Amino acid sequence: MTIKRIAIIGMGTMGPGMAARLARGGMIVTAYDVVPAAIERAHTMLSAAELVLDNLGTVAPAGAEAVRFTDDIADAISGADLIIENVPENISIKAEVYRTIDGMIAPDTIVASDTSGIPITKLQAHISHPERMVGMHWSNPPHIVPMIEVIAGEKTAPQTVATIRELILSIGLLPVVVKKDVPGFVENRVLYALLREAVDLVERGVIDPEDLDTCVSWGIGYKIAVIGPMALLDMAGLDIYKSVSSFLNADLSNRDDVAPMVLEKTNASKFGIKSGEGMFSYTPEQTKALQGERARKLVAVRRILEGRD
Repeated sequence: MTIKRIAIIGMGTMGPGMAARLARGGMIVTAYDVVPAAIERAHTMLSAAELVLDNLGTVAPAGAEAVRFTDDIADAISGADLIIENVPENISIKAEVYRTIDGMIAPDTIVASDTSGIPITKLQAHISHPERMVGMHWSNPPHIVPMIEVIAGEKTAPQTVATIRELILSIGLLPVVVKKDVPGFVENRVLYALLREAVDLVERGVIDPEDLDTCVSWGIGYKIAVIGPMALLDMAGLDIYKSVSSFLNADLSNRDDVAPMVLEKTNASKFGIKSGEGMFSYTPEQTKALQGERARKLVAVRRILEGRD
């Protein structure tokens, strides 16, 4: 199956970036949201994403079409070869979307979820033809980070996985096929293991948040950007890993609940950048500056990793 027409359902944090990147890949993209304000905000986010793609040198093929926005879901999915569901991380909300579109699409239309960690098998229970449902987990910001996880549920057809993998390759991005449908998939499982230990160290007073970030960004992160964890094991030596892990693993955080420090802040509506305070405090001016600065740095790092600078 060849993918050409794509509908994105939900214009939250990720939607505009995905739409921009797919359009630059030559896809015909329609973007939908039920909230008019979300569509208005998405226009601005799309423009910002397109500027970043210009800086990355991502050129659209001749005849490429601009992203089209609509608040009519039937209009959005009409004729789509692929529908990417990008609504909030709540099975009930996602299931309602699947029920809405189920009778409007052909049996072979692929439905992909950009869920960050809900098992695809659970989502398949809410749609006809579960063989055509697959996970397509982008990493934020989606127009900059080139890796996309592809996850099959228990009933996903191998051809569905192959089609999404080929689509990702065809637009110059990096598909990673997750072979087992585990919660959180791979990227978020590794990330949340790191975050659990980071929060625990700060909460126990081992290190301040600023120093923790410096340690990870300029220590672990600096290396991991170039040398992946499995390759890093070989570089350091498996004998060294065996020796250190024999005593360190027993002392690492293994809590299976949410850390009190995080609960205290979220209960006080301190969610991070979106609320102006989380682990750190942010003014509106700082937030805007941070977004631009981080985008520039991510673009620069990607160009270097690709050997272009």
